[in-house]
Amino acid sequence: MRTDVAGALRTTIGVAIDLPDPWGSELTAARLAAGDPAAAHVPAHVTLLGPTEVAAADLPAIDRHLAEVARRHAPFTVRLRGTGTFRPLTQVVFVAVAAGIGECERLHRAVLDAAEIQATVPYPYHPHVTVAHNVAPERLDAAFADLAGYEAAFPVDGFALFEHDESGRWRPCAQYRLSPRRSAADQRR
Repeated sequence: MRTDVAGALRTTIGVAIDLPDPWGSELTAARLAAGDPAAAHVPAHVTLLGPTEVAAADLPAIDRHLAEVARRHAPFTVRLRGTGTFRPLTQVVFVAVAAGIGECERLHRAVLDAAEIQATVPYPYHPHVTVAHNVAPERLDAAFADLAGYEAAFPVDGFALFEHDESGRWRPCAQYRLSPRRSAADQRR
């Protein structure tokens, strides 16, 4: 945590869908093999909210908001297939989300819909699993080619809130389970 100019404590949070094993371990290992230094601190995931600074005092309200988001959304399946890249915009190679995109987009929008989360989203949301970031071009190319045939499918029954600690690691703070029972009004959101 940091203190802002007004003396208030601030922290950086993120919200993500963790990848279950064996896929999470496989894609984290692929990121390590690409030489991505973040792989040691950031396990494979699908981001719902990227790194966002918030007031530490707002964490209880954010927790309540995320619990409500989870209550309003049903479990779903994510299918990963092949690779993609954001180059030349950013030096990222990823494994593509081929199914479950709409569900991830709805969760992303719902997570952002909290007064306490003032996120600046620099690019349109595109669910994916990063496997190489800010490494040499030949390593990006190798990751792209090596995982081009990658396929996996897994159930998503929740997401997690993470806090960035002083050591540079993302520490899980809370898990939120998606609700298999939603009201008709919730299903339209």
